[in-house]
Amino acid sequence: MPYPARFRPAPTAVDGVALHAAADTAAARRVLTPDALALVARLHRTLHADRTALLADRAERQAEWNAGTLPERVEHPAAAGRWCVARLPADMRRRRVEITGPVSDARMVINMLSRGADGERADAAMLDFEDSLKPSWANVVAGVENMIGAARGELTATKTDASGAVVKTYALDPDDMPLLMARVRGLHLDEANVRVDGEPVAAGLLDFALVAIHTARALVARGKTPAYYVPKVEHYREARWWSRLFALVEDELGLDRSTIRATFLIETLPAALQMEAVLYELRDHAAGLNGGRWDKIFSDIKCLREHPDRVLGDRADIGMNRPWMRDYARELIRVCHRHGALAMGGMAAFTPGRDDATREAQTAKVVADKEFEASIGHDGCWVSHPYFIGPAMRPFLDALGGADNQLGVLPEDLPARPDLMPQGGGPYTMDGLRTNVRVGIAYLKGWNEDVGCVAWDDLMEDLATLEISRAQVWQWRRHGVTLASGEAVTDDLVRRVFREEKEAILLALCDAHGDDADALGRELARYARAADDARAVFLEPEMRPFLTTTSDLAAAAPPAGGDGAAVEAVPATADAAA
Repeated sequence: MPYPARFRPAPTAVDGVALHAAADTAAARRVLTPDALALVARLHRTLHADRTALLADRAERQAEWNAGTLPERVEHPAAAGRWCVARLPADMRRRRVEITGPVSDARMVINMLSRGADGERADAAMLDFEDSLKPSWANVVAGVENMIGAARGELTATKTDASGAVVKTYALDPDDMPLLMARVRGLHLDEANVRVDGEPVAAGLLDFALVAIHTARALVARGKTPAYYVPKVEHYREARWWSRLFALVEDELGLDRSTIRATFLIETLPAALQMEAVLYELRDHAAGLNGGRWDKIFSDIKCLREHPDRVLGDRADIGMNRPWMRDYARELIRVCHRHGALAMGGMAAFTPGRDDATREAQTAKVVADKEFEASIGHDGCWVSHPYFIGPAMRPFLDALGGADNQLGVLPEDLPARPDLMPQGGGPYTMDGLRTNVRVGIAYLKGWNEDVGCVAWDDLMEDLATLEISRAQVWQWRRHGVTLASGEAVTDDLVRRVFREEKEAILLALCDAHGDDADALGRELARYARAADDARAVFLEPEMRPFLTTTSDLAAAAPPAGGDGAAVEAVPATADAAA
């Protein structure tokens, strides 16, 4: 068959499968085995038409909301009765603290799966192909290889000095590892580098199929559960699509039904309005639901972007203190516990900071957040840094009293149908606008270097928080929000703030790099480019649904400076915050 320009038949000659020429690397050949590619092709041919229809449904619903209607609750015709998800495997019943991070960096993966210097270890590690990973081909392939090494307990990595000498070796303890989980990419994303019958494959399907075929049977043989996270579901019919995918792979691999287990993130407004229906569709494969609060805020803005009475205030002021956010978490707990599934809390997106005072303040924020989550009945939570595993664990230890989870806890005084619709209102401040702009610059700088999460102003910013920042600025522009300072949010104001924040960041860089003129020049150029890129995205006339809906085509070599790890970005300065 003819192949698109720069594509060629897959190296294993699976009929109808083509690979972008630059994606045909030695590492890719190790994971794209004949069996793996044949499985991807069969799954694509079975599920592609349904995925296309589901994405079209999303666009149709958004058009209706843009025209003035509001998202409504969706009831599943069969979910009203008494039912339970498949019995939880033993290794998935205790998930008090889960640590998350990009799957592409072997050292980071080993650290997430190991005890820290303080002896603390998470109960589970969610190795991420999604929001904390720039979905470059090199990162995706490295992620699959790291999953294989982790599943076998054999993953190793080294740290070298400037001369290339090994100064530290990293290795797993296969007898002391947390639950291994992979978060695949969302339904909306195409993997541009792999085509079946001329069509790009679904990125999440590729992630899941490759990880499953290389690790699921090995995990089962060791008495462990092949466990996954799935993001960005928007309708129970989408959950049905994923459950069908799981069942197809179980059949292909000769696994019993319900061997594969998944936790779905309830991180969109539509999904929040149909949690029980989503869980019902997943009942054979569900391990639980997770309250993905940051993407949920992004979805709230995106879904209601044309509603002037629903314009949200500063992102820093939108937390679990808001009634619709608090009740969204409580309803998730009620739905999960009523049907035998775990209810996982959200991310504490703090970084430890550089000094004792900052670390103490950041730890107090994490503890307060996790005390709230444990107190309302969550079974566990997320952290983004090993430093916070112990502090996040303690509130759950207190709440659980020796139990593995809080499945018996149901929220009290929660209406049968709580109002989960976001309510508009301030504060709308210049500080909030500046924060959004700074996040945009910092994140796009990392993105341009093949990195999907950045430590910035004492927070871990990933794709979800970038999406909030750009969506909020778009919404404020769209509705001409007036800030507390009296200035209206216009394109000219946004351009001015971008210019000022870029200058502040560049000044801070000059202080940070001292006399190293070459290093300073490179960083100045990278941040200047990122500021231009972010400004262009923030000022688009129409809000794109996601930063991207397709991965980049593979390059001949990875971008300079990118290794898939989190970037420690320039710290905030007094000038930058002014």
